[in-house]
Amino acid sequence: MDNAPIFRIPPPKSSIFLLSFPAVGILLVTINREEQRNSVPVVGHSEGLQIWHWFDDEPSLRVGIVTGKGTKAFCAGADLLEQRDPPSHFNFAAPVPEDGFMGLSLRRGKKPVIAAVNGIAFGGGFEACLNCDLVVSSPEAEFSLPEVHIGAFAAGGGLAHIVRACGLQIGSELALTGKRVSAQEAKSLRFINTIAKSPETVVDEAIKSARQIVGVSPDSVIVSRYGLKEALEVETIERHTRRTTKQYGRALMQGEDYRIGVEAFANKKEPKWVDSKL
Repeated sequence: MDNAPIFRIPPPKSSIFLLSFPAVGILLVTINREEQRNSVPVVGHSEGLQIWHWFDDEPSLRVGIVTGKGTKAFCAGADLLEQRDPPSHFNFAAPVPEDGFMGLSLRRGKKPVIAAVNGIAFGGGFEACLNCDLVVSSPEAEFSLPEVHIGAFAAGGGLAHIVRACGLQIGSELALTGKRVSAQEAKSLRFINTIAKSPETVVDEAIKSARQIVGVSPDSVIVSRYGLKEALEVETIERHTRRTTKQYGRALMQGEDYRIGVEAFANKKEPKWVDSKL
């Protein structure tokens, strides 16, 4: 593993995902099923859950990136061939697993995850993108909730996320027709942040965004992200602010990073942040 630091606990092993460390503080998770358009079988949800929990618990890691192998597909969704002939011990009628598709589509977590969408993002792959903190897209990527074409529905949180991102009417158009959306239209609908220069540069541009986050206070990132996520769940600004302050306010202000930041500002120096203890 390139640039791999010494971890407090070794990273989980996975049959679906490749883990690498392209820069200090950054975890890159690659869906390694290029021939299957990076579709995710059932075991991928529990493996993803373990990876993202480990990421949150590892102090040396500050930003995650998720992408797919190759330049054609980020993630085509669930492995439908597996569902056609499922192993006897899998129950596809069971509720959505904890934290959703790939451990991402319903994830709250502590630390930000960037989706580097290198190709099509369909079904659960699109749902995972909708819940990532930032989305960097290939200019050739397409997004879709195609479940209505196979008699299913987007069960990983995508329906709520698309309404909150785009409104009821646009959400209805996407979810009820299975329409494919280009990267350019996705940006206009505000569910991606940037369009990369080419499919080949998507991950590098996501790493560039991740470096910007790694360069600021990890405590501040955790608390700010908590507040942003909480805003999606809490109905009033006052209640949201009180809950965020109650959860993290005192710990942040008494933390080492806050002291480092204030002293660096006073002395007109660059702060040298330490790993978060929140």
